[in-house]
Amino acid sequence: MKVTQAEFVISAVGPDQYPEDALPEIALAGRSNVGKSSLINRMINRKNLARTSSTPGKTQHLNYYRINEELYFVDFPGYGYAKVSKTQRQVWGKMIERYLLERETLKMVLLIVDLRHPPSKDDELMYDWLKHYEIPICVVATKADKIPKSRWQKHVKQMKEGLLMRKTDSFVMYSSETGVGKDELWAHIESIAGLNQEENDQPDPEQTAE
Repeated sequence: MKVTQAEFVISAVGPDQYPEDALPEIALAGRSNVGKSSLINRMINRKNLARTSSTPGKTQHLNYYRINEELYFVDFPGYGYAKVSKTQRQVWGKMIERYLLERETLKMVLLIVDLRHPPSKDDELMYDWLKHYEIPICVVATKADKIPKSRWQKHVKQMKEGLLMRKTDSFVMYSSETGVGKDELWAHIESIAGLNQEENDQPDPEQTAE
């Protein structure tokens, strides 16, 4: 996708604040500091639209970013950060669970993981939860640039086996630094969100001429 417009819309805490324009939504879930904001910025070719922070747990709402007036990225609060209070984690959990189960415009969840390490228990729980409720998933393994190419496949295998990934689920190796995986991820998002459908429905000009 060629991104010509991207904007932050709202930090929502409940359904009454969600956008009502019915555009498809792609949610991003992952542990704190896994690189969700950096991924968003790289995908939309902007440096600071999604604010990155050295302080884990800073994202506390569902942050909506509208892309090309065609879809939204919805950035979740990061999970697995110990300094966030148990009460706050429960509030986040209920907010996210309600969104995932009730939001009709949600098309897919990008489960963002760190390619350098085996999946955390929270990563495994999130993956299993999404599978249980049959919510479409694409696992995106970030920080590929931090690993020598010769070891990529070893780490991919480690991640897939650790999550007990189904073969039907998509997996994209990604780097916000180099752009590895960006085009592949956009192609998958466009397909899931149905953004190519109108183009595919258009008649071929040459065939029309004939």
